[in-house]
Amino acid sequence: MTSNQPYLLKAFFDWIVDNGLTPHLVVDATQNNVSVPMQYVNDGQIVLNVSPGACMNFNMTPEGISFQARFGGQPHYIHIPSHAVLAIYARENGAGTVFTAESDLSIEDTDEDVVELSDGMLEETVLDNSDELLDTAGGARVSGAPSLGIVSSSQTESRNVDEASELTKTAKKKPTFTIVK
Repeated sequence: MTSNQPYLLKAFFDWIVDNGLTPHLVVDATQNNVSVPMQYVNDGQIVLNVSPGACMNFNMTPEGISFQARFGGQPHYIHIPSHAVLAIYARENGAGTVFTAESDLSIEDTDEDVVELSDGMLEETVLDNSDELLDTAGGARVSGAPSLGIVSSSQTESRNVDEASELTKTAKKKPTFTIVK
């Protein structure tokens, strides 16, 4: 199967723009075939404003993103392969997602004893650890805005088995269908 990352990237881009927010990309400028102004790269990464008002000739395909933009008043042609995009987020509130490298998700590296989490356990883990989330964009945080972060599955390993099974039982209630005449 092909990577789902380009499709998720397009979906998040459309969602951010449709909500009237400003999409920003965090790009790994060290990847092959990345064409960005290198004088604006910090620690191998560059953050790009890809809002419709900031770009000309914007084109997003499963292979990559290309557009024209001005940096310091100078026009530049930007090309970014999809695999080089590390994250997409809205400037105003930080809503978005972080992408992992495909090699980080290879089947050979996965553990045989995978723990399946219910939605309730995942929400609880995120809420319990919200003060420990990482600022992955590398820039200043917008006051009051959420930041992007990574939640480790190891944080849930200490959960009580009875608690996990109880959450699973309540999450698997069957829906009912009622016919009204």
